[in-house]
Amino acid sequence: MNFFDAQDRAKSATRWLVVVYFIATVLIVAGVTAIVGGALYQNGVAANPAVLGATALATTAFIVGATLYKTAILSGGGGRVAEDMGGTLIPSNSQDPLHQRLRNVVEEMSIASGLPVPDIYVLESESGINAFAAGFKPGDAAVAVTRGTLETLDRDELQGVIAHEFSHILNGDMRLNIRMMGVLFGIMVVGLIGRTILRGSHHSGISYGRRSKNAGGVMLVGLGLTLLGWIGVFFARVIKAAVSRQREFLADASAVQFTRQTDGIANALKKIGGYTHHSYIRDADPEEVSHMLFAGGLPKLASMFATHPPLTERIQALDPSFRESEYTKVETSHIDPAPQPEQAAGFAPAAPDISRTAQFPVDTNVADSIGRPSPEHVGFARKLRRSIPAMLNKAAHSPSGAYLLTLALVIDEPYVERQLSIIEGQLGETRALQVKEYFEELTKISPIYRLPLLEISFPELKKRPAPKLEFLLDLVQRLIEDDGRIDLREFCLYQVIARHLAQAAAPGANAKRNRVAKSAARDAAIDLLSIVAEQGHVDAKSRDLAFRAGIAVFGEWAKAGNATTSTGQTIKRLQEALDILSEINSAGQQSLIEAVLKTIAHDGKMTVPEAELLRAICATLDCPLPPIISVA
Repeated sequence: MNFFDAQDRAKSATRWLVVVYFIATVLIVAGVTAIVGGALYQNGVAANPAVLGATALATTAFIVGATLYKTAILSGGGGRVAEDMGGTLIPSNSQDPLHQRLRNVVEEMSIASGLPVPDIYVLESESGINAFAAGFKPGDAAVAVTRGTLETLDRDELQGVIAHEFSHILNGDMRLNIRMMGVLFGIMVVGLIGRTILRGSHHSGISYGRRSKNAGGVMLVGLGLTLLGWIGVFFARVIKAAVSRQREFLADASAVQFTRQTDGIANALKKIGGYTHHSYIRDADPEEVSHMLFAGGLPKLASMFATHPPLTERIQALDPSFRESEYTKVETSHIDPAPQPEQAAGFAPAAPDISRTAQFPVDTNVADSIGRPSPEHVGFARKLRRSIPAMLNKAAHSPSGAYLLTLALVIDEPYVERQLSIIEGQLGETRALQVKEYFEELTKISPIYRLPLLEISFPELKKRPAPKLEFLLDLVQRLIEDDGRIDLREFCLYQVIARHLAQAAAPGANAKRNRVAKSAARDAAIDLLSIVAEQGHVDAKSRDLAFRAGIAVFGEWAKAGNATTSTGQTIKRLQEALDILSEINSAGQQSLIEAVLKTIAHDGKMTVPEAELLRAICATLDCPLPPIISVA
């Protein structure tokens, strides 16, 4: 299953979730209405249709309102979910070696998959081995692990768990999980009201020493609502089990595909089976989030209610020879609580083989690797992270440094003095000099570091106040426009920054795509391919050939538009095209990326700048493309 199929599968599951939610709501409303009618009958009151109708309407409004309320709370994004679970945000300067190792693994998976680095949380009070990813979009994603995970798993096992969670991010499961939390809260809240009524009527009876004449009816209502609450829990668990189980098998398989380390994730699962604390979440209520955990988090449920396949089945899918009797008992951490920190980034002796003149394979369907990093990508990412110059690494991990590093990333070398002058006028001489130092350091390394540096900087960048980020985006756009020409790489970096920051600022608002007219999508695709051809080729003939190679991917569909190259490209035209194309469906995105690839590579070669241009366009469209690894 490729990235685009996974997105469609997640959307299909969302539609199915809505149908089941509707059925569950109807049954609960009918049950509440029957309970109210029964309570009235017990007290000698005739069941008035108007009263019963009002009860049904009020119950429906209450369930829907509870769902909307929970969804509004969750609109804070993945960090809000992690914090509600008791997670602590790990600062980039944490001195805990286990935190540092976790950050390194997460950053490597982000670079390998082409995603911005998510916020990283640790549930410090949880001893079980567990983890989860939460959020609506990559820009607001958070990855959380328990303290038990850090203390019990070695690096390969931790990498397997993190790869599993990144699979959920890439497959669209993360967004589905948050929507499911809102839905499940709505259909379970009736039971909470019932238990409250029962407790209230019981204490009232004790306080007054006798029951009032209406106490029986009140207790009947409370008991009935409690029973309906269990029906809600039943539906919730069935929904979670139906949606989650197969996705867990797929995420396990993806973790192996990403790392080629079957032993990593398999051994992590084996340790859960033999660990004293298993995968249990104890200090937070795991009922709402069990479907998004790496492992169940709850004591063993009946198989029909389990959100995850049985642990032994998951292990046997990875290691067919494994038997349940082979679980190794793990009482306490076998990992040194203070392991030696990994070699600091910027001081590793070996850098990736990525020269400025390197060329990449063009006969490979690069689009197939979207959302599917390979072990080579993970290895490349680890090597690249370790070879980042110390100055740039430090900048990427501090709020002020990330802010200035972002400006350095979009500076165009022929216009550096003029652009630095603009920065000095806006930020002052000291900050302009710092940007200049970062830029000079960037010129010493391959352009392929640029997008990973932006991905690593993102968690620190979004900590800045909203007005400063708006100012940053305005300044970046001014730097791009100042030289009077379009550098598509620079502009796409700007689009990546803007899109991810928008996702972080308003996660829920970016969760749903708008409908795009076919004609608008066609015209935007033609514009984008025209601009890509204009940027990558120096003469009119080669531009036209490149453009036609790309437009041929769309076949007859493109012929209805003005499928010709044009001049006079503008930032506004490019931005409008990308804004429209970011809303097209999965199949359209796949065809578009293949067309961009054909346009870039029509001459049989792809340079480092062109490869990073392709990656930047993919990131702008929320189609994360792994690094394109050189063959020369």
